[in-house]
Amino acid sequence: MGNYKKIAIIGGTGRVGKHLAMEAIQQGYYVRMLARNPEKISYKNEKMDIVKGQIQDINTIRELFKDCNIVINTFGQPAKDDPIYSKVTTTILDVMQDLNINRYIGVSGGSLTIDGDKKSLLNRVGAKLFEVLFPKMMEDKKLEWKILSNNKNIKWTLFRLPFVKDSLTSKSIKVGQTDMPGTKITNQDIAAFIIKHLDDPQFIHKSPFISH
Repeated sequence: MGNYKKIAIIGGTGRVGKHLAMEAIQQGYYVRMLARNPEKISYKNEKMDIVKGQIQDINTIRELFKDCNIVINTFGQPAKDDPIYSKVTTTILDVMQDLNINRYIGVSGGSLTIDGDKKSLLNRVGAKLFEVLFPKMMEDKKLEWKILSNNKNIKWTLFRLPFVKDSLTSKSIKVGQTDMPGTKITNQDIAAFIIKHLDDPQFIHKSPFISH
């Protein structure tokens, strides 16, 4: 790796986040990861720092971002909880700007529909079903998207994902700009794809779909 880089990972103990941390370290990055219960993290590495705290605490976010160049946000919460995705993303972007960090990568679901999408009938039905079943979450996810799309100072990318499988099996990844090209993806492949494309300018200020 030519330049020293340290990545702050939010949601690092989740299904995708833990693979992100390991993939980043394998590719030569240093990692700072937020955890409510650090003692539950089974994987440790000399290139990994654990910051204990809550995502809602702005001082914890400032501590997490210390000396980092890139922020990856895979924060997730149960659909039954009052959604805080937009609030969390707002705080993240504010702290990033204060600390002059300009690269952000987030993830969302393929059910998120934005201007310019040309989804198939099946995917349109699926998105509408999510809006009916989880109206608060989808409303907050759309607000999160608006917050990102209105930010021109930070080089952000929001990857939209299909059903995520827990598997180490690797397959080729398809990218769609206006529709989800497949129905599934593994958490390992999500992690590898994101780390590989950290500096790829083709996805800056965009929200592509990725799948197998």
